[in-house]
Amino acid sequence: MTLDQIRIFIEVAGREHVTRAAQALNMTQSAVSAAISSLETRHTVTLFNRVGRRIELTQEGRLFLAEAQALLRRAEETERFLADLGGEASGVLRVHASQTVASYWLPPHLVRYRDLYPRVQIQLSPGNTSTVAAAVLEGTSDIGVVEGEVEFPGLIKEVVAEDRLVIIVGNQHPWADGMQVSPEDLTRTTWIMREPGSGTRAAFQADLRALGLDPDTLPIALEMPSNEACLAAVEAGSSATVLSRRAALPRLLVGSFHEVNFELPVRHFSTLRHAERHAAKSVQAMMDLLRNAQREELAA
Repeated sequence: MTLDQIRIFIEVAGREHVTRAAQALNMTQSAVSAAISSLETRHTVTLFNRVGRRIELTQEGRLFLAEAQALLRRAEETERFLADLGGEASGVLRVHASQTVASYWLPPHLVRYRDLYPRVQIQLSPGNTSTVAAAVLEGTSDIGVVEGEVEFPGLIKEVVAEDRLVIIVGNQHPWADGMQVSPEDLTRTTWIMREPGSGTRAAFQADLRALGLDPDTLPIALEMPSNEACLAAVEAGSSATVLSRRAALPRLLVGSFHEVNFELPVRHFSTLRHAERHAAKSVQAMMDLLRNAQREELAA
C-alpha cells in the first residue's frame, strides 16, 4: 500500500465518483480505478459498492477512510518536519479562520506573509469559531484564527489583535437616532444573530451576561450564517444585529446602517495551535508576523 493509493482512495471517497476524482488528481480514470482495485484485491476487501454508474462507500470503506485520512495527515506532518530541516519556510500552510477574521482582518497579513515567504503555499478556509477549533484539533489545519474568548482543551491560544463588537441597525430603526441605549432596551427589539458556534455570537452573549442580562431574553427573529447575511436582513427589516466593527465599517461609512450608541467591551482575535503537534517553520513564521503586526498596531 502506497501513499499515492491512499490519496486516490480519499479523493474517490470524498467525491464518490471516479471520473471527478481523476480530474481533481490530474490522472486518467483507468489509473484511479486500477489503484482502488489494487487496494481491494491485495487486502481482500470491498471499499466501494458499484451502483449503476455511481459508487458509494461500503461499511468497510467508511471505517478505512478515517484511518486513511489520519495516515495521510501524519505523512504530511512528517514531510513538513523534513522540509524544516532543509532551511527556510516552505510547503503548504493550512489556515482556518472565523468569518470576520478571514474576510476583514487576515487577508492583508496573508499578502505580507506571501511576500516574505514565497515558497509557502497558503490555503485559507473560512468557518466559525467551533469549526476552526475542530479543524486544528483534527489536524486538517495548521493554525486557526478566531474571535472572542475561547477555550478548547488540547489547543494553544494566543491573542494577536483587538476588536470591538457594535450593534447595527437600519435607517428606519428607532435606535438610528444616536440616542443612548440602555441594557434594558436591548430586549425591546428583535435581533438578527449569527449561528450558534459563531465567535461573534458567543462574545455578545458573554457581554450580556456581564451586564446582568440573560441572552435568552433577546427576541431572535433570524439566525444567519454570515455577517453579510445579517446586514442584509437588518437592512430589509426593523431588527438589530451585532457584528465586528471591522466587518461593519465599510457599510457604516456609506450610510447604509447606523452604529447604535451602546458601547460593548473590547474583544480579541486569537490564534489556535495544536498543543502536541510539531509547529513547522511556516507556522512559526506566521506567528511571528502576527505578533509583530500586533505590536505595531498597539504602538500606532
